[in-house]
Amino acid sequence: MDAATKVEMQPALSPGSSCPEPEWPEQERADQLARGAALKWASGIFYQPEQLARLDQYRSREVQRTCSLEARIKSVVQSYLEGVKTGVWQLVQAHEAVQGAREALGQVHGLLRSMAEATQDLEPLREQVAQHKQLQALSQLMPRLRAVPAAVAHTQTLIDGQQLLEAYVSLQELEQLQEETWAPLGGLEVPVFEGLGPLAEALGLAVEAAAGAAGKLAREDPALLVAAMRVAELDAGRTTSLGQAPRDWRQRCLRALQEGLEKTHFGTPLLPGPGALAGWLEALQVALPAELATAEALIAPCCPPYYKVVQLWAHTLHGGLRRCLQQLLKGPELVAADAFTLLHWALHVYLGPEMMGSLELGPEADVSQLEPLLTLENIEQLEATFVAKVQASVAQWMQKALDGEVAEWGREQEPDKDPSGFYHSPMPAIVLQILEENIRVTSLVSESLQRRVHGMALSELGTFLRSFSDALIRFSRDHLRGEAVAPHYVHYLLATLNHQSALSSSVSVLQSDGVASGVLAPVETALDELQRRICRLVLEALLVELQPLFAALPSRLWLSSSELLEDVCERTARFCRDFQRVRNPAVQLLLAEAERTVVLQYLRALMQGRLVCRGADERTKAAERLKHDAAQLRELFLGLGLEESVQCAPVLLALRELLNLRDPTLLGLEVAGLRQKFPDVSEDHISALLDLRGDVSREQRLAALISLQSLPQPSQPACHRALFSLVPAPTPTPSSCLPSGSCA
Repeated sequence: MDAATKVEMQPALSPGSSCPEPEWPEQERADQLARGAALKWASGIFYQPEQLARLDQYRSREVQRTCSLEARIKSVVQSYLEGVKTGVWQLVQAHEAVQGAREALGQVHGLLRSMAEATQDLEPLREQVAQHKQLQALSQLMPRLRAVPAAVAHTQTLIDGQQLLEAYVSLQELEQLQEETWAPLGGLEVPVFEGLGPLAEALGLAVEAAAGAAGKLAREDPALLVAAMRVAELDAGRTTSLGQAPRDWRQRCLRALQEGLEKTHFGTPLLPGPGALAGWLEALQVALPAELATAEALIAPCCPPYYKVVQLWAHTLHGGLRRCLQQLLKGPELVAADAFTLLHWALHVYLGPEMMGSLELGPEADVSQLEPLLTLENIEQLEATFVAKVQASVAQWMQKALDGEVAEWGREQEPDKDPSGFYHSPMPAIVLQILEENIRVTSLVSESLQRRVHGMALSELGTFLRSFSDALIRFSRDHLRGEAVAPHYVHYLLATLNHQSALSSSVSVLQSDGVASGVLAPVETALDELQRRICRLVLEALLVELQPLFAALPSRLWLSSSELLEDVCERTARFCRDFQRVRNPAVQLLLAEAERTVVLQYLRALMQGRLVCRGADERTKAAERLKHDAAQLRELFLGLGLEESVQCAPVLLALRELLNLRDPTLLGLEVAGLRQKFPDVSEDHISALLDLRGDVSREQRLAALISLQSLPQPSQPACHRALFSLVPAPTPTPSSCLPSGSCA
């Protein structure tokens, strides 16, 4: 290889570069590895000085190796050049062959063009030959073609006579003749066959009509039904060379079976009106299983097995009923009874053993895996409708019961009594029965409906209790103003307390299974509030009786005589005598509140400053009077049935100790003891009591109040009942106030 060739084989350098760039990364890596190996070999050979003496030997060896490599490369290049020469020669030979084939094809193309021109000259002759063949075939088929109109008329007669198999055989013969005629005549339409299309359609309609009346024919003329099914099946295997579309009588037959069944049971456009839905569903409950039994016993034997008649019947009836119910729900809103009936029937009766789940029906009649009759939206709509309607009805009934009860409050007679002598009214039982019955009935449908009705019942009961409370307020207001005086005002208030007790003791019947126990809390709170309101109205009536008597207490007459409190006790006993008509535990609450009301009025009178003791003798009398009055009140309410542990009269004994104290300098200790027993006593109350003593100097008063103020506020026990906080105390004079007191 000369120097010029070596220069041409070297890769061109890009402008600005100082060394050739490798064409491939692998080439660069190989070059680096080779250089590294050479350097490593050279450094190993010439590492010691004595190895330099053998340098000529190494040089001559490398020259020989280089010459050997160059010879091998020349040999490889020479073999490649010979192969290229052979390939070029073969390409030249192939090119010459292609040129020869092209010239031959040009000659063939010219010959074909000349033959096409000759064929066009023969075209009229070909047409005459085709016409001759058609005329020959037509002359041979003419006798049979003349009989076609009569055969068409005969076939129509067979169809009209419901001889479907014979009519189908005749139709097949005519269609076979049409196919035989069509090919020889080259697809020429013969007018005589124009009636075959309407004839086939008439037969298809007859088959479809027979399938649509399958239920009736299975009982009256099963042979006709079998014939219709056979015709549909025979036609399903029919093939034609005329390019006609398949008649698909089998599918038309199946559709006719379904449409006829739906028309029988759901074809009436009029849906059941209000109140008639239950009867319509009861009729379906009888008719649908009977229809399935008929399909299994009579219709299925008349049809091919792969029709699955019983399954087809079940699915068709289910789909028709579902569409009918959807249409019903899109119409006017149902009444409550119809909504409940439809929910119960669709969710329980329809798939139950009395209907589609009957053991007498085979597995083919199972519709449980199909779409449900009612969607979740339908169920939600029906439940909301039912709850709204029932709520309106319940509200109306409860208002009517309340109006009847309120109307009796103005009677001249006392309230009715039960055999035990307690005031009694059927109103609580009516109210709870209405609510409990609605909750119980809805448990037959679903838990969701029961929860809805349960919530509605509690809501309506709360509304009823508020209306009851408002009616009591109006009744009391009209009576006290004199607008409508009730002869037995207190008696009817006591009767309403029994009503509240009856409702409170029986409200637990509204607690359904699966409902959180806290749902009754609002109702119980409303009942407690109603009880407090009734007690407050009764105690207000008691106050009207007692306030004139307490106007003269305390006084000099009170110190010397027990007549004033005896009048109070007599009036109280007479007022509370009718409490025995109230049931426990309400009567105990009422007696306790009555006793506290009397004690509060007593304390209120003591705080008014009407009496100031003039000496130790009057203070002693006042202390003894408090002791006697406390005992008298205790005996009074014990006699009425109030337990001693809940009485408030012992507060008078504590005040007695304050009045009976001989040494005023010890008032601080006595006041501290009073605060421990009654944490709600205030400085104003203590000041008023000290005024009643009449012997307390300003310094002693201030000392006692300071000792009271220095005491830590005692914690009120859980059973503590407010007394002094409900008694207003007169504003003391500034001279008796502490510098930091409220009156300073």
